Amino acid sequence: MWKSKDVYFISDSTGILISNLAHALLCQFPEINFHEERFPFVRTVEEAQKILGYILRESGGRRPLVFSTITDPRVREIFDSPEVEFFDAFDFFLKRLETCLEAKALRVPGFSRQKDLISMADRVEAIHFSMEHDDGSRVQEFEEADVIMLGVSRSGKTPVSVYLATQIGLKAANFPLTSEYLEQYKLPDHIRRHAKRAIGLTTTPELLHTMRERRYGGSKYANLATCREELRQAEQIFERYHIPVVHTAGKSIEEIATQVLQEIGLSKKPAALTAQPA
Repeated sequence: MWKSKDVYFISDSTGILISNLAHALLCQFPEINFHEERFPFVRTVEEAQKILGYILRESGGRRPLVFSTITDPRVREIFDSPEVEFFDAFDFFLKRLETCLEAKALRVPGFSRQKDLISMADRVEAIHFSMEHDDGSRVQEFEEADVIMLGVSRSGKTPVSVYLATQIGLKAANFPLTSEYLEQYKLPDHIRRHAKRAIGLTTTPELLHTMRERRYGGSKYANLATCREELRQAEQIFERYHIPVVHTAGKSIEEIATQVLQEIGLSKKPAALTAQPA
């Protein structure tokens, strides 16, 4: 087994897509150390030849891994050398897709990035909306929200809302369930009217206690019994209004956001589908 490997990401655009794809694969081999280097915007045969020469000199005959999303076959062929282990994502997937779809692919460098620029205005609008409707602000405008995050204080509403706006392009508002609503087991009118777009966030009392202790150590607000009671009350509110619940404990923001989308039945907007440049 190799103890270390040199890895090179080659792209005719930014190289973000192939880097992310390769990282998802390489992380399955934690016992191997990978030394990485990226070469974006490689679009000519001359550039490719220089880079291949550099790779071969640096690797010293240790058969480095080369991951590529080069679309030009002439440039791509330069890296398909017997002295490297060549993994060509576009060629592998596009050839199969062309066969399955009975159509020819565009094979245009950075096409997803160009489309993403078109959607930037929508993405910025979603980000501004989420910032302006954070923590129950301007609830009278919640009718414009694509999704409304509900939960007790420190349950993760704001980071999830920001992620949905920046990465998915959704207008995400969030509303805190304070004692005013918890003790009466009810939601304000502005939220009830849009309950079909609401998602409840909950966690474990222990984790909530830890989060609150970091900022308000020793307070009644951070007390484990308080956390346990507030979560119980919030979950009863969610049940009363038939609001789907996402448990956040032990999950990344990405996992939580994905589950939110599934629960609310929202599809990703076009901006999200083109968010990764090649």
